[in-house]
Amino acid sequence: MSILGKFITFEGGEGAGKSTQCTLLASHLKNKGIDVIVTREPGGTPSAEMIRKLLVEGDINRWQSSTEALLMFAARSEHWHTLIYPALQKGTWVISDRFVDSSYAYQGYARGIPIEQLEQLYQFAVGSQYPDLTFFLNVPLSQGFERVRDRVTGYEERFEKEALSFHENVQDGFLDLAKKFKERYFVQDATLSIHDIAQSLQLVVKNRFSI
Repeated sequence: MSILGKFITFEGGEGAGKSTQCTLLASHLKNKGIDVIVTREPGGTPSAEMIRKLLVEGDINRWQSSTEALLMFAARSEHWHTLIYPALQKGTWVISDRFVDSSYAYQGYARGIPIEQLEQLYQFAVGSQYPDLTFFLNVPLSQGFERVRDRVTGYEERFEKEALSFHENVQDGFLDLAKKFKERYFVQDATLSIHDIAQSLQLVVKNRFSI
């Protein structure tokens, strides 16, 4: 069955503002009469959220890098096959706070797992379908972590506890991915105001999909 909906993903380091912009873009699309759902990774479905708890809670050394990657793709397989793909088939647009590029950046560039191996896992877990459009919200690490510190959460996630060098590798990874997949990537300056960022992203979506 052909895919009728559009799949938009948001990527970025900690505190980049992805969740806020996902919500704002979804509201914008709904105002235009487009059926859209917002989801996240890891997680997005009951089964994938169970795996998410294993990934984001606990000590940073809780998992081997290979185990962490396998858990990520296990959650992604559940997410894709039970939520994202069925929605796209029906013509619903899907906006996801993180998707496979986060695995390439975090488990690949930062953990050191070869990207080719992660791409093989993606083919097995999902297939050959990639997002139609990926927004990378680019913000300096210091500003991103300042935002993270202002959050009110019950616990600090594992990835936020990592050393600065880890997050530098993640940031560099995303910028490299933006060059590698430039046909679907848009790099957005995320130091701007929330309103200005939202306006910029809406214009990109308008031009890309003629809405």
